[in-house]
Amino acid sequence: MKAIFSGLAAATAALALCAAPVAAQGVVKAQYGDWQMSCDTPLGASFEQCAIIQNVAAENQPNVGLSVIVLRTADREVQLLRVLAPLGVLLPNGLGLNVDGKDMGRVQFVRCLPNGCIAEVVLDPELIQMLSTGTNAIFVVFKTPEEGIGIPVSLNGFKDGFEQLP
Repeated sequence: MKAIFSGLAAATAALALCAAPVAAQGVVKAQYGDWQMSCDTPLGASFEQCAIIQNVAAENQPNVGLSVIVLRTADREVQLLRVLAPLGVLLPNGLGLNVDGKDMGRVQFVRCLPNGCIAEVVLDPELIQMLSTGTNAIFVVFKTPEEGIGIPVSLNGFKDGFEQLP
């Protein structure tokens, strides 16, 4: 199971260069539970691209937040889970994921931008199923090798929002 989240880092690093913008800056088109569908037409694109997004903060450290973004690549061939973490996280430890108490492993950060660092993974059918039927996910970022900060993400509405992605 850990391979689902950690084994695809190399493939996603290559995809990151050709994928959509980090976070959709467009118009919120719909709300699915705790997820918003935001759509925008990227520069030079002939069609609109949409993503479902949830912005969350750590319960005990409100200054530590994440943007969790799920989208299909521009060619509509691949679904990505992209997480924008704040600057200052420990990059070598990567980003951990736990879904309903099940450790899914870690994925490495692929790049940092002025507004944060990005980790992303290709969503395979098994991970999509877990996120669609689950209730809670916890993404873990690290400030030190020993100190992980768990940031809860509600999966309420994920399935409906994911099914509506164009």
